[in-house]
Amino acid sequence: MKKTGFDNEKYLKEQTQAILERVAKFNNKLYLEFGGKILFDYHASRVLPGFDPNVKMRLFQKLKDKADIVLCIYAGDIERRKVRADFGITYDVDALKLIDDLRGWGIEILAVVITRFANQPAAKIFKNKLERRGIKVYTHKFTKGYPTDVNLIVSDEGYGENEYIKTRNPLVIVTGPGPGSGKLATCLSQLYHDHKKGIRSGYAKFETFPIWSIPLKHPVNVAYEAATADIKDFNLIDPFHLEAYNKTAINYNRDVEIFPVIKRILEKIMGSDAVYQSPTDMGVNRAGFGIIDDEAVKEASRQEIIRRFFRYACEYAIGFADKETVSRVELLMEELDIKPEDRKVVTPARKAAEDGSKKKKAGSGIFCGAAMELKDGSIVTGKNSDLMHAASSLVLNAIKKLADIPDKIHLLSPNIIGSIGNLKENILASKGVSLDLEETLIALSISAATNPTAQEAMEKLKELQCCEAHMTHMPPPGDEAGLRRLGINLTSDPNFATKSLFEF
Repeated sequence: MKKTGFDNEKYLKEQTQAILERVAKFNNKLYLEFGGKILFDYHASRVLPGFDPNVKMRLFQKLKDKADIVLCIYAGDIERRKVRADFGITYDVDALKLIDDLRGWGIEILAVVITRFANQPAAKIFKNKLERRGIKVYTHKFTKGYPTDVNLIVSDEGYGENEYIKTRNPLVIVTGPGPGSGKLATCLSQLYHDHKKGIRSGYAKFETFPIWSIPLKHPVNVAYEAATADIKDFNLIDPFHLEAYNKTAINYNRDVEIFPVIKRILEKIMGSDAVYQSPTDMGVNRAGFGIIDDEAVKEASRQEIIRRFFRYACEYAIGFADKETVSRVELLMEELDIKPEDRKVVTPARKAAEDGSKKKKAGSGIFCGAAMELKDGSIVTGKNSDLMHAASSLVLNAIKKLADIPDKIHLLSPNIIGSIGNLKENILASKGVSLDLEETLIALSISAATNPTAQEAMEKLKELQCCEAHMTHMPPPGDEAGLRRLGINLTSDPNFATKSLFEF
C-alpha cells in the first residue's frame, strides 16, 4: 500500500492565496504563465503520492469567476505532429482534448493562440478547424529581435505586431501543451499592449516543478530532471535569488538563463513596476508546502526516475531519443544510488520470460514476460502464448487474483478466442493470431454476457488503475493502448517482441 505524501486541500488553500495576492499586486490585472499539465498531471501524482492529477482544475474552478484562459500552441509542433507521450496523442489533438475537458468542468477558454505562425499548412488547417467550431483564434509571429534586441522586441515591430487578445477578467491564465508553446511571449505581448493602453498589468509564472522550496538534489526535483532529460533541462540554485536575498531557492536552467532578458523586457514595458529580482520571484508555486510525508515522496520519485530510464531506453531503441538522453538519466540514477532492478516488477517480469523460454519449443519465437504489482503489494505475472500476448495474460491473471478466481478456471471461452483468431488470420490476413490486450478485453466483455465468473473478473479491471507493471519487450500498439486506458504505469525493457520490422 502506497503512503500518502501530499495534502491536496492544504495545497489548494496555499496556491489560491498566492495567486490572488499576486493579482492584487498588479492592480488586478495579471497574466499568469501556466506551465505543466492542467489536467491528468500523472507525473505529479507519481512523484507526490496523494496528489490529485486534476487538482489544478479544482484550482481553476475556485478562480474561474476571476479568470480568463488562453491556450497557446506552437505552429511547429502542429506541423511536425509532436506527441504527448502519456496519452499517445499529438499536441494539436491534445489542445482540442483540453478544450473539451475544460468544458466538462464548466470552464470555457477565451481563445487559442497559434504562436510563431508562418502559414504552415497543418497549422492553417488547425486554425480553420477551431474557427469553424466557434473558437476564437489568434496568430502570433516570431518576435523580431528576440532575445537580444530588447528595443526592437518592445516596439510596434516586435510585440506590437501581435494581435491584442481582448480579455475580461483580472486574472488571465496562459497555458499550452508542453514546453515551447509560446506562453511567455504571449504574456509579454499582452503586457506591452496593456501598458500602451494605460493598463498597469503584470506577469507571473506557475510551474509545479522543480519545487523551489526543497533541496536541489531532493528526489522530487531530480525526477523533474529525468522527465525533461530529452530537452536537456537541469535544476540549479537560483543565483539571482541568492544574490538578492541570501536565500537558497531552486529553479531550472531555462528560467535562470532567460531571466536577465525577461527582466530587461519587463523594465522596458513596466518601468519601476518591474519588481522581480529573480526567476523564483516570478513564480507563485506552492507545491512544496503540500508535502506531508517527505520519505514517501522521496521513494515515489526514485521510482519515477527508473520509469523514465526505461522509457528513454525504449525511445532510443526505436529512434525517438538519442543516447545522451539515456545517459543523462543513468547519471541521475547513479547520484541517488538506484538501479533498474529497484523497480519491484522488473525482476519478476524477467523471470517469467526466462521460465517461458526454458519451456518453449524450438522455433516458437521470442518469449515475453510481464509482471504487475497490485495495490496490496502482491505481484502477478504473465507470459505470451499462441493464444494471447503477455500483457493480455498479465491483466487476466491480475483480475482473477483480485476476484479470488482459481487459476485453472478460464475467463475466455475457447470459441470466442478461436473466432477472433480466425478473423485475424483468414479474413484480416494478420501475421499473428494471438490476442493483444485490446482484443482480449473485447473478448472478456463478450464472455461476461454469458459467464458470471468473467463478469465478476471484468468488474475488477478498475482496480488496476495506478498499478505498476513491467514487460520484457516493448508493447505493440494494442497492448500499449489497453494498458494506458486501464491506467497502469507501464515500463518495459528496450527489446523488440518480434524480429519483424513492421508490425500491425
